[in-house]
Amino acid sequence: MSTLREYLAQKRRAWLSKQDTIATADVITPTAKVSAEGRSGVRRIRIRDHQVLSDSGPDYAGYDLGPSSPELQLGVLGSCVTHIFLIQAAAADLVLDSVEVEVTATIDPKAGTPGFEDVPPSPQDISYTVQIGSPASDEEIDALFAAVERACPILNLLTNPQTITGTVVRVPAQSEESAR
Repeated sequence: MSTLREYLAQKRRAWLSKQDTIATADVITPTAKVSAEGRSGVRRIRIRDHQVLSDSGPDYAGYDLGPSSPELQLGVLGSCVTHIFLIQAAAADLVLDSVEVEVTATIDPKAGTPGFEDVPPSPQDISYTVQIGSPASDEEIDALFAAVERACPILNLLTNPQTITGTVVRVPAQSEESAR
């Protein structure tokens, strides 16, 4: 099995190659489609040729067939931070032996209920801890961390206010017979 050091050498070659094309690259438009599945209510997330299931626990009539949406959001943040650590380490030609990111948050289930109308329903107090194994100096790791926090798209999405628009499109309802 190869090591993270070997992977970072490969990542550096890819990063260097990509630098040649960035100036002429087209804007990327990522898309995710999500549908609620029949009797289970499982949310099937489709991104490119990939699928991920999201579900709730039994307390929300779910079957615990996958992580909840807030859990996925924490995982997405952790995945992005990890990936950007690898990219920035490759760009700086830093050696890393391991990178592990843990993301935590709190959610108050009373949010929005009587007496708790001002409690936000969203995850709060989001934090992440990065454990790095590396022979690099503390100064190099500090510079790497700063570069990651500048470049991480999901971290910046969550820390900088965004405008999100939504639209509802009505489709024909099923008949009572076909809905059974």
